[in-house]
Amino acid sequence: MFSTVSVVGLGYIGLPTAAALATKGVDVVGVDVDRAIVDMINAGRAPFVEPDLAVAVSGAVAMGRLRATLKPETAEAFIIAVPTPIGANREPDLSCVQAAAEAVAEVLDAGALVVLESTSPPGTTVQLSRWLAERRPDLTFPHSAGNAADVRVAHCPERVLPGRIMIEMVTNDRLIGGVSERCGARAKALYELFTQGQCHITDATTAEIAKLSENAFRDVNIAFANELSMICDQLDLDTADVIALANRHPRVNILQPGPGVGGHCIAVDPWFIVSAAPEQARLIRTARQVNDAKPAHVIAEVSRTASRFKDPVIACLGLSFKANVDDLRESPALHIVTELARQDIGRLLVVEPHIGELPARLVGTGQAKLVDLEAALHEADVIVLLVDHDAFRPVKRTTLRGKVVFDTRGLWH
Repeated sequence: MFSTVSVVGLGYIGLPTAAALATKGVDVVGVDVDRAIVDMINAGRAPFVEPDLAVAVSGAVAMGRLRATLKPETAEAFIIAVPTPIGANREPDLSCVQAAAEAVAEVLDAGALVVLESTSPPGTTVQLSRWLAERRPDLTFPHSAGNAADVRVAHCPERVLPGRIMIEMVTNDRLIGGVSERCGARAKALYELFTQGQCHITDATTAEIAKLSENAFRDVNIAFANELSMICDQLDLDTADVIALANRHPRVNILQPGPGVGGHCIAVDPWFIVSAAPEQARLIRTARQVNDAKPAHVIAEVSRTASRFKDPVIACLGLSFKANVDDLRESPALHIVTELARQDIGRLLVVEPHIGELPARLVGTGQAKLVDLEAALHEADVIVLLVDHDAFRPVKRTTLRGKVVFDTRGLWH
């Protein structure tokens, strides 16, 4: 039903999607504006670490099912998976989606399907249809022509967990939001090529807000745990004990607090809801503010403790936004370590087993050094666990004896 599909944006979602389609016998043309990424993929290599992705990419390229280019080419379906960040004032930045729409419009044929996978504010998919129409007045689009449109447009948001993308891309249910009923049906046919989970058809805007609600729900629950941890710190109580006792209630399940919330999803998506309904989204806004404030709380606690030492050595364990990945996007751990370096309160020993060198923003401070776990634990006066990587789990309590430990993830409790 689909012999050629173009995936625009070969990042953490686009490339796995392209590889998944290619393994099902579809000819996939991946598109990215970064020539280095294009060259790596065409050489059969994945530009980032994700379990099973490297094998899938190398196999798809070797079979001739996957290749990458800098510009879109004609295809039966286009999947847009480009970044949708927020600006300095927490407003949605849809410039990448618009640029992708303009590029795709140049090679659209009647009968084509355009799917937006990028997590987006409500109304973006309909706006995508308008952007396409502006570039191609010779074709009709569903925002105005409905089921009779020449081109189908839909939203199918990603719902995968980094570290399990290749598994969950296949097994998870998918939301299919069509700008018209025929758009939804056509998009469902595409995703059923590689998805074992159920495809639930709805309208585009409902699919957009449903996806945002998933991440906002998580954010609110994390905010409760993070706020509770700061309350416990103020009252000189053990947060882990409080949560463990409260969770013995059969209908209570408080999450574990952390140093903040990172990644491109939970740390960003709730702001899209706030921007769409600022007067109504009071709880969602407050949760975001609580989670955004947690890194500053950790920094203040560590700084206060380190000031007790003459020449403190601080071991910071973890930089990524979550466990067992190399993804630093919106990472509270990276923000905390960078700020500690900027304050110059001591010598920083950074342990991050999933990267080979410090990010530029840390190198520029001149205050941090990337070391292995053993060296950091041996030399440190203060140990700050920021990410619950599996590599940190085996640390014995005897190793931590005599040191001040901030376990922001509850890994060693």
